[in-house]
Amino acid sequence: MSTQTAVEPFVVSIPQHTLDDLRVRLERTRWPNDPGREDWDHGIDLGYLQDLVRYWKDGFDWRAQEAGINRLPQFRTDIDGLGIHFIHERGQGANPLPLLLTHGFPDSFLRFSKVLPMLTDPASHGGDPADAFDVMVPSLPGYGFSDPWPRDGGLFKVAGLWSKLMTEVLGYTRYGAHGGDWGSTVTEQLARDHGPALAGIHLTDVPFYHLFQPPKTPSAVEAKYLKQAEQLQKDNGAYAILQATRPNVLGSALNDSPAGLAAWIVEKFYRWSDCGGKLEHCFTRDELLSNITLYWVTGTIQSSFQPYYDTANAGAMTWVREMVKGWIGSTGVPTGFASFPKDILPAPREWAERFFDVQRWTDMPRGGHFAALEQPELLVEDIRAFFRPLR
Repeated sequence: MSTQTAVEPFVVSIPQHTLDDLRVRLERTRWPNDPGREDWDHGIDLGYLQDLVRYWKDGFDWRAQEAGINRLPQFRTDIDGLGIHFIHERGQGANPLPLLLTHGFPDSFLRFSKVLPMLTDPASHGGDPADAFDVMVPSLPGYGFSDPWPRDGGLFKVAGLWSKLMTEVLGYTRYGAHGGDWGSTVTEQLARDHGPALAGIHLTDVPFYHLFQPPKTPSAVEAKYLKQAEQLQKDNGAYAILQATRPNVLGSALNDSPAGLAAWIVEKFYRWSDCGGKLEHCFTRDELLSNITLYWVTGTIQSSFQPYYDTANAGAMTWVREMVKGWIGSTGVPTGFASFPKDILPAPREWAERFFDVQRWTDMPRGGHFAALEQPELLVEDIRAFFRPLR
């Protein structure tokens, strides 16, 4: 690691009084009285949520989860005045390729907990040691143990932070990057602004803001995709509009009610996964609650909305700059896509090719938005295969 910027080891240690307060709040949950409207069609199955809250209160062991997190090599550093939390795990192989993984909403660095050992130590997980990576997993600003932005507009600066983390703090000169959700946006911005340092980028979705300026003459496949996007916004886009336009209202409510926070987050995991109506076919209760508890104990649900606000309130000049960067930047970086069928809005390849140099495209047989948690083996194999010729 570079000695130019201080890097401190980080250990998660949530005060007991925070956990005691959480348990009291769960015990005193006031449930809605709305008989006949308790299924997932109305947002969340109330019976499932009540069972989950009972387990959260009486069965879930945060200290065990905390101990597991602390087995990961965690650090904090200051970049441009912002405290950034990250995992940095060295690869077990002759020449590991540095790989930066960026999460999205409503998850956290825990998104990558299953793929981390597979990427760093492939030989112990049925792979070739030549495919090993040094893996970095930062927490987005305002998520988990990273500081929130002190002002608006931070989404368009994350790529700069990540570039400094990789090159100035950790001393890498060439690396790969992967992301999904906001992670795909940040990874694309990395390719645009810092392309010479990127061996390649790997994404699970095409950043949604490309929908803001649809082509005048889309192909038939693209026209169908754009129609699906329009319908999705009508049917399931209210959450994003609310987070973008009234973050303080929603954040104040969810920051005060753990049951409300669980409802808001769990519904997304249900809606955006390939669970077939059975959420725990994809995620265990401990996995769901570890992520939700992380939001609770750090008090970061409101600050996690910031990227939505930044996107919705960016001025015309911001978008002009982003378009110019796209023309001169990301189209020159090799890009791979792993498209999971139950993601929020899987894009066709020809749409992605408008914005990226697509050198690998994989239509996955199963899986959804949280692929690293839901289908880690499929995702890891695709990442290995994409970067293999780029090493």
